[in-house]
Amino acid sequence: MLIYLIEEMYELADAIESNRAEEVREELGDVLFHIIFITRLFQEAGEFSVRDVARDITEKMIRRHPHVFGTARVDNADEVRQNWHKIKQHEKKSTGKASVLDSVPKKMPTLMRAYRIVERTVRCGFNRQDRQNLLNTLNAEFDQLQLSIKHKHEDRISSDFGSLLLSLVHLAQHLKIHPETALSAALQAYEMQFKKMEKGIAET
Repeated sequence: MLIYLIEEMYELADAIESNRAEEVREELGDVLFHIIFITRLFQEAGEFSVRDVARDITEKMIRRHPHVFGTARVDNADEVRQNWHKIKQHEKKSTGKASVLDSVPKKMPTLMRAYRIVERTVRCGFNRQDRQNLLNTLNAEFDQLQLSIKHKHEDRISSDFGSLLLSLVHLAQHLKIHPETALSAALQAYEMQFKKMEKGIAET
């Protein structure tokens, strides 16, 4: 059941990115079906109903957006995010979760999860660096990977490569670029180049 929901979410994301209204409507229906189906299973088990789900999300949105539903004043989007983070931190303390990272889904794709984790840790003041330090770290990680490749340290190449990717995520977070979005755009351009090459070969 879980894998089908994940697949439908990816299909919905593809439709939204392609801006195809009819497909978006269809995929929204598929996702909605899974949501209702899963809710029904829990309702039959005596856990909760769709009304409970709707009430919980409504209360959460009101609670986390006091600048919309309350009297809080904000001047920009950064202040909105800061307030949202403070409110969420308070909520997590009341649930007894030990870390701000506990709510980051482990099933989330690794690049997206890395960005979410870096975003939260930096916001808490951990490993916060300015742009130049981030660039220096990135260069150092790349140099280390080159050395491992040069000296054929097979046991370290994968680890060094992972460290380099994580440094790129840190830089993306600092630049307010989501790495998933950036990689998706680059991959789309790469695919178009390859398909153009394929077409050229087929026509010769």
